[in-house]
Amino acid sequence: MSIYLTGALWVLGAAVLSAVLVVITRRFGSEEVSEKNLGAGGSVFSIVAGLHAVLAAFILISLFDAANGAEEQVQKEANALVAVDWASDSLPEPAKSGVDELIRDYVSIVVQDEWPRMREGENVDNQGWLTLNRLRDTISTAAPNGDWQEDRKAEAANQLWQVYQARQERLDAADNGVNPVVWLALLIGTGLSLLFPYLFRGPTLTSQMLITVTLTSTLVLLLFAIYQLQNPFDGGVLIPSDAFSSALDRLS
Repeated sequence: MSIYLTGALWVLGAAVLSAVLVVITRRFGSEEVSEKNLGAGGSVFSIVAGLHAVLAAFILISLFDAANGAEEQVQKEANALVAVDWASDSLPEPAKSGVDELIRDYVSIVVQDEWPRMREGENVDNQGWLTLNRLRDTISTAAPNGDWQEDRKAEAANQLWQVYQARQERLDAADNGVNPVVWLALLIGTGLSLLFPYLFRGPTLTSQMLITVTLTSTLVLLLFAIYQLQNPFDGGVLIPSDAFSSALDRLS
């Protein structure tokens, strides 16, 4: 099932449920109590709904920025791997062949092992880090002949450091998500925001139903968007591993 269809079903289900609840509360609710407390309830509702909207907007913006940052780091990591290979191409054997082989092993680990784990929200093992450590050792133990090879060795080491940094940013992005405490605040805020329209009657059944259904659909849609954006390697973002596959095509 596509994400768009899932989101539509979420919103539709919430809208139908809210409409049913409006009819029930209109049928069995106390009109006298509702009218008496309408002014005070409206003020409280404005405060609660306003705070909840600010929290939801802040989280959405943060997740969107994090997703864009994660995609940039993935591209940076792949490009830096290519730069390491190109710089090491001028090194003497066996360093040259060793670097090329280790880079291909690293890409294979990232695409075949790490990417599925990141999509599932699972921890990534140390195999990738160990491969990078071996790559670092291969470069550092190379014996350059002349200034040109010495310069290429230094460039390969610098680019490898870029790989290290981008990799750490990628793994951090996969592990961030939304804190359970924040989820609790979102759910409680949503519940409180949705509670008030049922406590106070609107002028007519139609007007109250429209207001309640619109509010419910909007809040549910916000929660769905936050849920889909919390892992940039799954859900609505779904950053692919194409940058690493493309890097393999550019290796010398």
